[in-house]
Amino acid sequence: MNLLADAWAWLFSAEPLAGGDGIWTAIGVHLAYTFAAVGLAALVAVPLGWWIGHTGRGREVAVTVSGAARAVPSFGLLVLLVLLFGVLHKPLAALISYVLLAIPSLLAGAYAGCESIDRRVIGAARAVGMTEWQILRRVEIPLGRSLLVGGIRAAVLQVIATVTIGAYVGLGGLGQYIIAGIPLRRYDMVLGGALVLALTALILDGAGALAQRAAVPRGLRTARAAGASRASRASGSATGAVSDGAVSNGAGTIGDPSPSDTLDHRAEASSVVHRSD
Repeated sequence: MNLLADAWAWLFSAEPLAGGDGIWTAIGVHLAYTFAAVGLAALVAVPLGWWIGHTGRGREVAVTVSGAARAVPSFGLLVLLVLLFGVLHKPLAALISYVLLAIPSLLAGAYAGCESIDRRVIGAARAVGMTEWQILRRVEIPLGRSLLVGGIRAAVLQVIATVTIGAYVGLGGLGQYIIAGIPLRRYDMVLGGALVLALTALILDGAGALAQRAAVPRGLRTARAAGASRASRASGSATGAVSDGAVSNGAGTIGDPSPSDTLDHRAEASSVVHRSD
């Protein structure tokens, strides 16, 4: 408890705000590396993920590469690239390592968004005469946007955590308070820097959660709500029938879809195609 109070006192003291390399500058450097890395990774991973999700080609390779890249130790990759590029190019080496770490989440979010779409919706789009490019642009990208934003959200958290260790090679950011405070036994500074870093990550994650919720197309939200309402009514009807003793042995199976329900699902899939325009 005393350590937490010391960290709180350090945050509001003049020390983290002194000079041109204060805590606000550190936050700016941290966010600059994070957004630059995620933006550059998106230029590579998102179009590739859309192509994989639309065509179905290379999915196994993408899954394998994504899994292997996530297993790469962040600190080892950063130090290796700094040694390869030389100490005069540390920012470039660090940025490349951050980009490589952000690509797997973005790639997975892009192709998973396309693959998650019901094939009946794609079939309905082809049935109304859409080209493959129109299907990707007007159906798959809008309907898969939520999972893509989820991939961006995961990539941002991955990078913002990794940028912390960039202070080990003198790149600044919020990690400098943690790296510098440990050998000095300034645990108030260590905990203070960690608290600011955690708060920054939580704010970005909350913003990402709101963006992911807003990325769901209105037509898809309506279709999901209608499906949930029908399922709730069907469950209530089945429960009432059982409680009233209306179902006897051998009378049939409760909850089998009726022809009208099947027609409703087909109409719903077709409507999503038109609503996503």
